[in-house]
Amino acid sequence: MIARFLLLASVASASIIVPAAHAQAQAPDGAPDQADATAEAQRVRGDVIVVTARRRQETAQEVPLAISVIRGDSIESTGNFNIVKLQQLAPTLQVYTTNPRNTSVNIRGLGVPFGLTSDGFEQGVGIYVDDVYNSRVAAATFDFLDVAQVEVLRGPQGTLYGKNTTAGAINITTNQPTFDFEGRAELTVGNLNYKQAKAAISGPLTDTIAARIAIASTSRRGTLFNTTSDRWINEQDNLGLRGQLLFKPSEDLSITLSGDYSKQDPEGFGTAFVRVGRTQRALNRQYDALVAAINAANPGRNYAPSRNVYDRRTDLDSSLNAGNKIGGASLKVNWDLGAGKFTSVTAWRFWDWKPENDRDFTGLSIVSRSQNPSQQDQYSQEFRYSQEGDRIDFVVGLFGFKQRIDTQGTEQQGADASRWSLTGALANDPSVLQGLTASNTQYLKSDSAALFGQLSWKVTDALTIQSGARINYDKKSGFYERVVTNGQGQLISCSPTPAAGSVLAAQCGVYQPQVSAPSDSAWNFTYDFNLNYKFARDVLAYATYAKSFKTLGINQNGLPLNADNSVNYDAGTVKPESVNHYEIGLKTQLWDRRATFNLSAFRTDIKNFQATVNGGQFGTVRGYLANAGKVRSQGIEADFKITPSDRFSAYANGAYTDAKYKRFTNAPCPPELSGGTLQPASATPDYSQAGVPGALSPRQCDISGQELPGVSKWAFSYGAEVNAPITLLAKEGQVYLGVDGNYRSRWNSNASPSIYTEVKGYALTNVRAGFRGEGFDVFGWVRNAFDVNYIETLQVAPGNTGLIAGQPGDPQTWGGTIKFSF
Repeated sequence: MIARFLLLASVASASIIVPAAHAQAQAPDGAPDQADATAEAQRVRGDVIVVTARRRQETAQEVPLAISVIRGDSIESTGNFNIVKLQQLAPTLQVYTTNPRNTSVNIRGLGVPFGLTSDGFEQGVGIYVDDVYNSRVAAATFDFLDVAQVEVLRGPQGTLYGKNTTAGAINITTNQPTFDFEGRAELTVGNLNYKQAKAAISGPLTDTIAARIAIASTSRRGTLFNTTSDRWINEQDNLGLRGQLLFKPSEDLSITLSGDYSKQDPEGFGTAFVRVGRTQRALNRQYDALVAAINAANPGRNYAPSRNVYDRRTDLDSSLNAGNKIGGASLKVNWDLGAGKFTSVTAWRFWDWKPENDRDFTGLSIVSRSQNPSQQDQYSQEFRYSQEGDRIDFVVGLFGFKQRIDTQGTEQQGADASRWSLTGALANDPSVLQGLTASNTQYLKSDSAALFGQLSWKVTDALTIQSGARINYDKKSGFYERVVTNGQGQLISCSPTPAAGSVLAAQCGVYQPQVSAPSDSAWNFTYDFNLNYKFARDVLAYATYAKSFKTLGINQNGLPLNADNSVNYDAGTVKPESVNHYEIGLKTQLWDRRATFNLSAFRTDIKNFQATVNGGQFGTVRGYLANAGKVRSQGIEADFKITPSDRFSAYANGAYTDAKYKRFTNAPCPPELSGGTLQPASATPDYSQAGVPGALSPRQCDISGQELPGVSKWAFSYGAEVNAPITLLAKEGQVYLGVDGNYRSRWNSNASPSIYTEVKGYALTNVRAGFRGEGFDVFGWVRNAFDVNYIETLQVAPGNTGLIAGQPGDPQTWGGTIKFSF
């Protein structure tokens, strides 16, 4: 398979993703020019892309690591307006979101546990905007706002980016204030009532002060029609603002004050019925039988949801909301001291999350209310000093981080809950569970400090040895309290254990009061070693070893229960991940830099991988962290770009990723092996009766050797653009036609791979055509041009009833865009 991939990469190729018609031989807007890079660009035909991946400005081809660079104009022209969409351009980037809080951003299959809502663990992929760390991936769901460039750094980046970036980092650079007056505006309209407007203006206020203001607004009708509320849901409703002041009293000193605010207020994010799979629960306690029983108990009701997810119809009966606000302020100081450069980044960020969900995924009133609003404040301070010399380049720094998150959760049972969750006479009495309410109060405090550095020794003009290290300290403390009230508003207690068959026992089987206060701290030492050799001016080979860590986690959403229904306090904390990473790569440019071909191969081994464990019943914790013994991710990536002339450019990129649990002997079982009476504790787990109603269920499953969730083995993206000069309406410019697309092979959507949660592979194609000239661009576009049906993610509904719900991907959309700049 690897040989086949290499052949495909050589013939079809793959890229640093920048259509050459738009790439510029300069740093991102507002950054200091690189005289050497610009002069070099003028001597050859190809372009030079400047990045800050190593916290200093240099060309992308000189950086000895796997990096994808996406310029702002490429983001706009391809319609990939946030990180969730960006994965269509970067194959090894995987982003999954069921709502902004429950978003996973992974690189090479690693990063965060898939499908888990928790604040007690760290992201394995760091998201940085203008050097400011964004600790919550909710930022990934917002529109890019006045972005100059996005760098996707693949592989551990702990020595410079820190905060447990064991899988990689996403480094976003925005356009900066300028002392030349300039502005830009963009308006897009399309089907589904799609409207997007962007504007930015920049210029001097005095000889030493410049300002920049940007705004972006996006709205679009939803893609799922809710027959219960009689409206479309899962809509887009985004607004973003950014303001910057640059004080530059001299060429050696610049101080930038930045502030931003973004909000979303859509009705979302709901799911639709996808399928039903048999579990080991008694057949009369599985989805179809339970729906039939509820219909029989309610004459004339006849609940029957659409069973074709691509009908784009759902019937969720609970309130849906995804109110999301995020923003903050930062102060960045760059001071050129002659011998070196000093940088200080001071930042505060907030996140306010106000969700409402339908947790039972149906139009039945089982869970009538589910919400976990939270508020976050984070503060960070980073100091860096860098110096470049003839033989030695180095960066040293200090980083401090403080965070607090407060959450107030409510979950309530509805009128159909008794018949859905209980048996016998109690199932016929709606009052047993109706109104039963669990109210959660929790907070998390997180503190981190680090000393880091990286040094490059140019042994010869061709050979460079680079090494980096980071000492990191993390402390986490949390608090979780759940109180439970019955339908009359009275507090209930489940200690001592209530009599079997009683109303109280039934209620305690759904919600139990609980209090926990996990706390822990850890030191870790991260280091890496890199050898790179320049065989020729445009041929660089490198080899890297990195020892990295992702710090400890705490289970912040409540703890699971032991077999005797007591709280398992041992699950309160999760061990740090220990990462060993190996990578080799080749970066080349050919044909006077008209062509770029980069190749990398990697292997990452992780001990104590922080994996997701899902609770199957309503009465247990939905998900919590546990350590898998060992995980391995390995693969090959290839990038190719070609610009034979000013009239044509093309790129393609691809990745083969083999990500597996090497050892996970006590994993949660998939739905087809869940729901029945548990096998004896001393018995060898029996997996032979998957999906057989009434069969005994293993207490846990050995999923060693199975694939990690969310990872496609094969992923490709491509694009091309052709243009021709033309004069239209007395305007000189270019008429152009562009196409881009991506392909992903199948992947599994459950933490323990299930036959019911396999997502089929799919390929998407987008096209655009337009006319551009000096200061303007007008084009039409079609995304998902062939109206391909595909699934974005699948979810296993709680209760082991066999229900699988999901979210279909966007249908074909089309529209037009007008852009002006001056």
